[in-house]
Amino acid sequence: MSKATPTILHVDLDAFFAAVEQRDRPELRGKPVVVGGGGRNDRGVVSAASYEARVFGVRSAMPLRTAAALCPAAVFVPVDGRKYAAVSRQVMAILRRFSPLVEPISIDEAFLDLTGTEALQGDGEKVARDIRQAIRAETELTASVGVAANRLVAKVASDLRKPDGLVVVPAGEEAAFLAPLPIERLWGVGASTRRALADYGVRTIGDLASLPEDVVRRRFGRHGSDLITRARGIGETVVGSDASAKSVSQEHTFDVDSNDWELLEQTLLALSEGVAGRLRSTGVRCSTIAVKIRSSDFVTITRQRTVDEPTDSTDLIWRTAVALTRREVAGMSVRLLGVAASGLTEQQQLVLFEGDDQRRRRATEAIDALRSKFGSRAIRRARLLDAGVHQPFERDPRRLPLVERDDGGES
Repeated sequence: MSKATPTILHVDLDAFFAAVEQRDRPELRGKPVVVGGGGRNDRGVVSAASYEARVFGVRSAMPLRTAAALCPAAVFVPVDGRKYAAVSRQVMAILRRFSPLVEPISIDEAFLDLTGTEALQGDGEKVARDIRQAIRAETELTASVGVAANRLVAKVASDLRKPDGLVVVPAGEEAAFLAPLPIERLWGVGASTRRALADYGVRTIGDLASLPEDVVRRRFGRHGSDLITRARGIGETVVGSDASAKSVSQEHTFDVDSNDWELLEQTLLALSEGVAGRLRSTGVRCSTIAVKIRSSDFVTITRQRTVDEPTDSTDLIWRTAVALTRREVAGMSVRLLGVAASGLTEQQQLVLFEGDDQRRRRATEAIDALRSKFGSRAIRRARLLDAGVHQPFERDPRRLPLVERDDGGES
């Protein structure tokens, strides 16, 4: 008996934060809405922008002051994380009515595996239409959906006709579908990789797919082989639940490669705070801490250490990351740093008497609660105030606690 061709859907809510605000505040409908920070003069970044604001060039992760300059008529709204999380749970519940195999990869997007369900529900296109209709009817929001035989192509497809779009890529046509698209549409291609590929005349995904793999591998290492594979439309088909996550990680690609240890240490602190916050928000601790270091010539080094007891402490994760990084970067110009936590467990240590550690823990939980309610910039470490390093959750605050990818696309 032949194996069924996979049917993978990627569902992505359109301008999620802004759309929720426009739904709940009718006076905002049809107006440019920017979600994030404390207003147009805040030093924070844009968490989300409505499509009316995007017309003016406003984008996520852009400084709020830049957004205000581009779109003076924009209405600025603070982040309401609890409200968005509640709507997200509602949407994920809708998706699970169509498949038990649902994998949220952020607060506003998820993969579904519909393989083998055609006789019960119809083909992928029909289910995608049913999902969009259910989301609209039950939440008053729109979603764009991509349907394909693997995750990579489904995700690219969902982004092509936003908002409220549906793109179906028949099995066997993955490479042809990707070929004419600009190279930045491909997973793993950020600004620096795009510039490097331009040296080889690569402008489209098809251009990359046609390059000899050994040429790309010599330039980018193993990352180059991964890029070629993706450009040819080959991707993962396994979809699991969010409970299957085995690690928490966060990365940062520097705009300019750096060997400034103070900056590297500050970056590790920001990344460690993001990772630790995600551990705490999901009620888990880690037993292994790892760092990822990528040099200016694309050599990638990973180092890890197992700690004595499972932890979700920012300070311990940071100190460990600093120790692992310090001995590797001497004389190196660094383009990317990452911090990861693995060996996750829900076990909690029994504490009989309150001491400094418990008082520190209570303070940390209070800070987490304030950030959840008022945004990541509500309370900031003094060391990171003017460091030029993104605070936890600032780069893409929509990400779920157990999923964080480098915005530079070089992971």
